[in-house]
Amino acid sequence: MWSGDELDLDAYLARIGWRGGEPLADLRTLKEVHRAHTGAITFESLDVLFGRDVALDVRTVEAKLVHDRRGGYCYEQNTLLAAALERIGFEVSGRGARNRTRGDTLLAVTHAVLVVTVEGEPWLCDAGFGWQGPCEPVPLARPGADVRQGEWVFRVREEADGVLVLCVSRDGSWRDLYAFSPQPYHPVDYVVLNHYSSSHPRSAFVGQVIVQYPGERVRSALVGRELSRLLPDGRVERRAVAAGELLALLEREFGLRLPERDAAELLRMYRAGD
Repeated sequence: MWSGDELDLDAYLARIGWRGGEPLADLRTLKEVHRAHTGAITFESLDVLFGRDVALDVRTVEAKLVHDRRGGYCYEQNTLLAAALERIGFEVSGRGARNRTRGDTLLAVTHAVLVVTVEGEPWLCDAGFGWQGPCEPVPLARPGADVRQGEWVFRVREEADGVLVLCVSRDGSWRDLYAFSPQPYHPVDYVVLNHYSSSHPRSAFVGQVIVQYPGERVRSALVGRELSRLLPDGRVERRAVAAGELLALLEREFGLRLPERDAAELLRMYRAGD
């Protein structure tokens, strides 16, 4: 389903810094590949800002995220992760999720996530929720169980009709990140969601810089002209980013070094708002 046979698995594993030997379709490999992926490949939607098409076929995603060492947003990230996991031998299924980080505002289903089954147990895998997302798989068979990932604690709770909600602990309380139903999604469904996210004028990705990274201790996000750094104690540090420091900041905070053409285009657009 995920065209894993078209993926250069060796190149992907090199890109994420894999040092685990021959990957196997077991829980250890799933956790280590997931963490390596989120640690190596930055969340970013700059091609949407540039007005470019965002293609989701595996070879195009591989060329961009693996060989060109760019980042991507949820559809690209999880398309690549799904292809790699399928190639390794995992059973991978897609889901469509509804973002809940904006309070009581009801948002459309636009986020792509994965469910991977290992030894009969389903795990939520998501390399594409930016600075707030998990760095490792989260178990789905045990709703309510706390899952610590470094300084961060996640939990999945179950609502009516089988809807599952990924939550994160912050400031002594649980906050919803997103909710998803049991209905399987296929790659073609992500093409439709991607079209909205990359072109609709109300999409959060259209018309602004979005680059994010879920660090081990500090989680960082550049949205528009503001850099936010989320700390484990719940504090959020914010400051404005000037055009003169933008490219250095992208490399320092997010490990993202843009090709010369993209760097020039980004600076041109960034300065146009001055």
